[in-house]
Amino acid sequence: MGVQRLGEDWFIRTEEERAHVMALRDRAAEFAKRAPVHDEEASFPHENIDELRNLGYTRWTVPKEFGGEEISLYEMLLCQEGLARADGSTALAIGWHVGMILNLRASGAFPQALFAEVCTTAVEHGALINSCASEPATGSPSRGGRPETTAVPVDGGYEVTGRKTFSTLSPALDWILITAGIAGSNTIGEFLVRGQDVKIVETWNTMGMRATGSHDIVLDHVFVPADRLVDTLEPGDKSRRNLDGGGWMLHIPACYLGVALGARDFALEYAATYQPNSLPHPIAQVPHVEAKLGEMELKLLTARTLMYDLAQRWDEASPEVRRQLRPQMGAVKMVATNTALEVVDLAMRVVGARSLWRDLPLERMYRDVRAGLHNPPMEDVVLQSLARTVLVARRNN
Repeated sequence: MGVQRLGEDWFIRTEEERAHVMALRDRAAEFAKRAPVHDEEASFPHENIDELRNLGYTRWTVPKEFGGEEISLYEMLLCQEGLARADGSTALAIGWHVGMILNLRASGAFPQALFAEVCTTAVEHGALINSCASEPATGSPSRGGRPETTAVPVDGGYEVTGRKTFSTLSPALDWILITAGIAGSNTIGEFLVRGQDVKIVETWNTMGMRATGSHDIVLDHVFVPADRLVDTLEPGDKSRRNLDGGGWMLHIPACYLGVALGARDFALEYAATYQPNSLPHPIAQVPHVEAKLGEMELKLLTARTLMYDLAQRWDEASPEVRRQLRPQMGAVKMVATNTALEVVDLAMRVVGARSLWRDLPLERMYRDVRAGLHNPPMEDVVLQSLARTVLVARRNN
């Protein structure tokens, strides 16, 4: 569709980026057809994930030394945005894998041998990884709660027991990074667990993003070898994964802006082609509709420019400067998710009452973008971080 190419071309910089975006678009067209069924059933889109594996998408952020393509953060966002334009759930789910590989690549948080193993399996078998830290009692780990999941030292390693919630991509995970309190100490450990060693409890039945497979996972005395304890944290410590400044987390705003772009595409096509018998022209020429279309473009251009500008800055920055960009990365997420809400709402106003029908995609997109408010970082954390940054800068001047 012409408008889709135009919207993407604005931010595509190289022929390599264009080739990747186009390759994903071919698959995404099929994802869009399946999305209503997976949304209705709250079922996991295994066939979409398999197609992404076959395309090699699981290795695109893997370093070249392990057989990956080592694409930049900027290019990863182009890819994620394009996927979400067709199916938000698939994009958000796979985004945790490609994003986390980029995070581990940039932060060096894993021992080299273990990172090599994860990357090699991603390249050769399409193996997927995600971090699962949220729990029923502690909520988001960003709030500092000690996990109730417990690791008991045993000969050769640890036995880990507990339950994690919001475990996105859980039906397809081969590797899971688990946080657990180490018994007999205040220390929290990060353990790399095999997906086959956990039990999935299908609890994910939500209003939006219904096909992300964000079920609970249960660990029942799962043995983890000592060399798969990848980090230990004392109270108040941050994981080594934080050393990259959080650039990889931009896969979240890219996803929600992609959903908003999909809503914009639908509303624009509808407005350009729908002509009620009361008008001599399509509704796109009605002043208040034209104004809403313009408002959508303005909001999308503003949010996307912020996101891609900061992604490029992150790509080009030193590790030290990247760490300083964390508040700005949070700002991107906050702006993008709120923009997505506003754009989808405007799209529904353009289409009118028909936008509420279940056989059209807008009502699903409306539900999906609501989920962005509950992905990290939360708005209060973003605002606090930005405020503290400028206050420190003031004191230092």
